[in-house]
Amino acid sequence: MMTFEWFVARRYLQGGGGPRRDRFLSVITVIAVGAVAAGVTALVLALAINAGFRETFEERLLGATAHVNLTKKDASGIRDYGELAARLRGLAGVTSVSPALYETVLISSGSRARGIVLKGIEPEEAPEREKLFSRMREGKSELAAPEGGPPPLLIGHELARELGVFAGDTVLITSPQGRLTPFGLVPRYRSFRVVGVFESGFWDFDAGWAFTRLDAAQELFNLAGTVSVVELRLADVYAAEEASHAAAEAAGAGFVATPWMETHRSLFRALRLEKLVTALFIGLIVFVAGLNILILLVMLVLEKRRDIAVLLSLGARTRQIQRIFILHGVAIGALGTLVGLGLGFGVAWLGATYKEGLFPLDPQVYGIGYVPFRAHAADGLAIVAAALLISLAATLYPARRAARVIPVEVLRYE
Repeated sequence: MMTFEWFVARRYLQGGGGPRRDRFLSVITVIAVGAVAAGVTALVLALAINAGFRETFEERLLGATAHVNLTKKDASGIRDYGELAARLRGLAGVTSVSPALYETVLISSGSRARGIVLKGIEPEEAPEREKLFSRMREGKSELAAPEGGPPPLLIGHELARELGVFAGDTVLITSPQGRLTPFGLVPRYRSFRVVGVFESGFWDFDAGWAFTRLDAAQELFNLAGTVSVVELRLADVYAAEEASHAAAEAAGAGFVATPWMETHRSLFRALRLEKLVTALFIGLIVFVAGLNILILLVMLVLEKRRDIAVLLSLGARTRQIQRIFILHGVAIGALGTLVGLGLGFGVAWLGATYKEGLFPLDPQVYGIGYVPFRAHAADGLAIVAAALLISLAATLYPARRAARVIPVEVLRYE
């Protein structure tokens, strides 16, 4: 059943009354609705992009790196890592434990060379094979033991393109960890055969990392029986802090365990700060839209003074007059919010569906080649609550002013 207050408020929204002046108010109403819609759309897209970057980085980093890294405090390397890994596998929530060894090296093919990180892994236990090696451009992802030839090597497609190599080609890897001779320090080098080219979707890994067998890396770096890190993967990635404490206790003195939140702290802290700043500054658009609603209602009260006086004379209460203008302003805010949500989530859906072609990015700058969109219902509900709250706040002063109209004075002089 339609109430008296909503009936009058709807008539004002539809422009009932004096034709010329109400047409002007109708234009202002459309502008106010558009302002709210623009602010809500911008806020939805800004939060969707921020969530997209954060979740995309999180997925790809956790797909290619460990959830907890266990290292020696003095960075001397870990010996007897087999026994240590066996103890760590018994910890609650740990799904896999894999030793690894990595160093910065120079990879070259012909006249082309580039500095990269070479990581030696146990092929059967390495977590990288689940996601990092899931998309192969060429070759295969298996790092099988060589039979008399160069050890196998997996490289990213950006690195392969820069070096001009393909699966089956041989590259030379030079380690700065050389050997001391009477003629000075001589770098160690060894040939590797590229068995596969992967595409992780994360530029840093595709252009700056290569993977080989652990025993081949140990031989190249002259670190037989030693690894630099023991990597743990967990069933619940957000339990990494608790698992890191348990891993450090199980390993004993001289070890330090670092969860992934700490390893990539600067990146995710920057994204959280960006989300806060974005929400505040883009939220100012919604605040300005609320000012438009306030100005519109003030103008409407001045225009409808005679109508208000007549309603009060016929027995309308001041609370009912207040509700008329509150409903009018909230209806404008609700309509603008609905339109803005539709536009924002629609564009976010398009961006998530056609992500690689709609908004391309330079992967060398942003790490990924497109703008990721992840619109969440919780963010939408928060935006709706904020927009409606601002719209409601904008109606309070005009509604109180309308309720203070004195019918005798208005009807006498107008």
